[in-house]
Amino acid sequence: MTLQLGDVSHIIQLAIAPVFLLTGVGTTLTVLTNRLARIIDRCRVLEDLIPEEVGAPLKPGLREELDELYERSHLINRAITLSTSCGLLICLVITTLFLADATSLGLDNIIAALFVGGILALVGSFIYFMREIFVATKTLARQREHGSRRGRP
Repeated sequence: MTLQLGDVSHIIQLAIAPVFLLTGVGTTLTVLTNRLARIIDRCRVLEDLIPEEVGAPLKPGLREELDELYERSHLINRAITLSTSCGLLICLVITTLFLADATSLGLDNIIAALFVGGILALVGSFIYFMREIFVATKTLARQREHGSRRGRP
């Protein structure tokens, strides 16, 4: 197996599109992990408000908000898992592209399957992300309703 400079440049050209997709996945992971960090920080603040005495009254809405934050964290975790899976599959696409072109193996079906798997994982990640946003919006609506009952705007 001898690779010529023209072969290597052709392989790199083939790998460009998946590399751009990988960049987008990395950006998505940054957004998702930042949201998870904010959810965790808010959970810690609220858990500190829980009285240590068993049976002591809780601040109104505290339990509901904690439950919603736990639900959001699970949704974001699933989105992060799927985005990471997408990134790994796209890395495998790039690797397989190099292997297929360098060794003249017919790996077209494997490359296509890995790419479709990566895109499906990304779609799943976005679905979980959207669900998390819906839960966050529901939480805001509940908090506003709870606050307006106390005479706040």
